[in-house]
Amino acid sequence: MDLYSLLNFETVHWIILATLMLFFIIQLLFYFLLYRKPYIYELKREKNSLPDQDLPPISIIIASKNESEYLAENLPKILEQDYPDYEVIVVNSGSTDETDMVLKRLELDHKNLYHTYVPNNAESINEKKLALTLGIKAAKNDLLIFTESYCAPCSNQWIREYANAFAGGKDIVLGYCKFNIKKSVPMRRFVLYDNLIHCLKYLSLAIKHKPFMGIGRNMGYKRDLFFENKGFSSILNIEGGEDDLFINTVANKTNTTVITSPDSMTESSLINRFSTWRELKSKYMHTKQFYKGFQSGLFNWESFTKYGFYIAAICAIALGITDKNNILIASTAFLFMFRWITQSVILNKYNKLFKSGKYFFSLLYLDFFQPINNLRFKRYARRRGKILK
Repeated sequence: MDLYSLLNFETVHWIILATLMLFFIIQLLFYFLLYRKPYIYELKREKNSLPDQDLPPISIIIASKNESEYLAENLPKILEQDYPDYEVIVVNSGSTDETDMVLKRLELDHKNLYHTYVPNNAESINEKKLALTLGIKAAKNDLLIFTESYCAPCSNQWIREYANAFAGGKDIVLGYCKFNIKKSVPMRRFVLYDNLIHCLKYLSLAIKHKPFMGIGRNMGYKRDLFFENKGFSSILNIEGGEDDLFINTVANKTNTTVITSPDSMTESSLINRFSTWRELKSKYMHTKQFYKGFQSGLFNWESFTKYGFYIAAICAIALGITDKNNILIASTAFLFMFRWITQSVILNKYNKLFKSGKYFFSLLYLDFFQPINNLRFKRYARRRGKILK
């Protein structure tokens, strides 16, 4: 031990070190109690599957607008699921491309595929809500699964995974959607990391019985739940929100569960350029401001303590160098390394489960700039909202 450094520990040194320790502990709590939760949940989950005769009928609902290429590529993967009784309902939301032709061609070979239309005079702000409402009304079954035309199930057991989850008596089932992004796409690693952190947030809190959102790319709920809550009536004045904001409104600690197995996931190939990701994120950032409950704000606190930790670490190192206090420098370096390694170990475990990529040195950059990037998207969403008004 450096006795000289210890003897020269002044009040300001103790204050900066205590502040650093406080932020360090809070950050570890987020990773061990929340971000680690979905991985542990999947490890401990009982892998029980209902026999075919006990599987309930299920309806898959997709709202699509000018996405005929995605439908032609992904619908067959949904229509070829290993499941005895299900239907697929595609709502053509005023498409001007070949969507109608693609659907009619697929209907010739798949008797469980149906499609309907959104009226041409539908309001643009509520067009997707209307499309989903039409699909839900057309559904013959009480158990509904929602995805997008640009998403495909990662397995032919996708519907079966939902059926097993619904068998537990829950009204809402939240899933994970991974991104398949070409290496040539700018900021590919950043997008993969952002998607991982975003999904870990809502999955971890749902596992802890504090659900606050879901994603329309992979989720399900009961038809009765939709009508008991008067559908999307409470969010008709808000652009978007037919997935995350609706779940925020109807989910509670007793009616929601999650599925995290590889077979339960969907995969999206939508992100082919930075602007596509920006549009996707800005829609979420726009609806996020209408969330009820403390859950979303909890992660604002996580970002605050993260930057508090970085600032305290920089101040401690600078003060340690100026005052020649080696213990302060060494303590700060140890805490910084410990947090970084903890993050790496926990997040890299998800690569096997979610195929979300591996992070080590890049994590320093991603961890620091992800909240800043979200703030940029939030400002973009606000500007976009004003233009739409």
